[in-house]
Amino acid sequence: MDSLHHFVGGMQNVLTPGMLLYALIGCLVGMVVGILPGFGPAAATALLFPLTFSLSATESLVMMAAVLYGATYGGSITAVLLKVPGEASSVATTLDGHAMAKAGRAGPALVIAAVGGFVACLVATVGFVAATPLTRFAITLGPVEMFALTILALLIAAGLVGRSITKGLIAVALGLLLATVGRDPLTGVERFTAGADGLIDGLDIIPVIMGLFGLTELFSTIERRYREQKAITVGSIMPSRRDVVDSVGPIARGSVIGFFLGLVPGSPGATTSFASYALERKLAKHPEQFGKGAIQGVAGPESANNALSVAGMIPLFTLGIPSSATMAIMFGVFTSNGLIPGPKLFTDHPDVPWTILASIVVGNVILLILNVPLVRIWVLVLKTPYPVLYAVVVVFLVIGAYSLRNNTFDIIILLGSGLFGYLLAKIDVPASPIALTLVLGDLMENSFRQTLALSQGSVTGFVSSTTAVVIYIITAVALASIPLGRALRANRERRQHDQIAPHPPVGV
Repeated sequence: MDSLHHFVGGMQNVLTPGMLLYALIGCLVGMVVGILPGFGPAAATALLFPLTFSLSATESLVMMAAVLYGATYGGSITAVLLKVPGEASSVATTLDGHAMAKAGRAGPALVIAAVGGFVACLVATVGFVAATPLTRFAITLGPVEMFALTILALLIAAGLVGRSITKGLIAVALGLLLATVGRDPLTGVERFTAGADGLIDGLDIIPVIMGLFGLTELFSTIERRYREQKAITVGSIMPSRRDVVDSVGPIARGSVIGFFLGLVPGSPGATTSFASYALERKLAKHPEQFGKGAIQGVAGPESANNALSVAGMIPLFTLGIPSSATMAIMFGVFTSNGLIPGPKLFTDHPDVPWTILASIVVGNVILLILNVPLVRIWVLVLKTPYPVLYAVVVVFLVIGAYSLRNNTFDIIILLGSGLFGYLLAKIDVPASPIALTLVLGDLMENSFRQTLALSQGSVTGFVSSTTAVVIYIITAVALASIPLGRALRANRERRQHDQIAPHPPVGV
């Protein structure tokens, strides 16, 4: 009942003209940036972070949350209309969404994607409210348990993001190295600053993330040289009754899949959406229609994708641990406003998290209302020449990096991070674990040193808590299951390919 009472209070805060305006701005801007090829929610939130500087903490976070799910939906627009996924998690949507568009049914595909996203966000929000009691447990955690949690978050992220656990671990190691730049928190000794005054206080996470995701995606997009394609005619917008009936089950199942996978640190959107797609294809009465315009292939993955974006906030709000690169940027919005996300947030500043929770519902209602009439407008935006879009993006990034501290050194950090991220992308090393490690680096180092101090330098201090031991066991089991799951999936795909492949003629 307390949670419901706080949620109603948060809803009252959101339903004011000012808050509604910021939610509307966030939805619109998120959708516009989300439709840029290669710019998913992480790049969109990093790009638009400077917009929050002149706002209060609650206003900033309400707008950034709206940017997040607005960008999530924006990725599906290009996936359906141009077969160009705005983000990795929209790849599954291209399989049937673009086939529907070629058949003149782009409107129903986009509307079902919007409705599925709306329902998924409602389901995830209910789950979020139910998960808030976790904060009472989180308050009891000491440095031993917090170190174990950071290990869990980083190692699971290293294993799930990308195609190689080894490269994921390399990304974590690079992130830890970057997190140690600056003054030692205990002794004050400068570390890895190379004499640069701009590095004495460490690397500011925002220009680094803006470079790793914004500039890197821009460089990669230019390299791929997307052809300017003629947008497909949207045609009739409203889905048929059959489309609605066929979408109900996939939307429900996708919402549940996305919510629970969103609780896993570093769970990639592409894995979530393809898990939903595979499930719907397995349950379908006519699986042969998938890839040819099956509405289930749009409803399921889009619902899972949107539920994932909301559920990913739960570890950040309740434990202070970001579960993705986007949540790492949200962490930056918190800290830039003098707030520390985690269990004490709900006791010290309860109006902030509950207002944000309520804004998720209101923001998705706004998205649902906007999406249908704006479908044809997004087609016009997609006709804008890419060089013009690139120029606008670069200006936003540079202004955003400079306005953080009015320091040109942050622009250098932005450019360096962009080039660094581009080089990592060339060798298939994921950037998300680096962003997570930059956020968790200080917490990990402090809890590590506090644990050693409490145990007087003995390593047994790290297993002195039953909770910590359980977390380590969960980490080990999860890491062991990742390569096993990949091997089983590869074996299953190989068997399916062998069954489909034509057999050579016997004899001559």
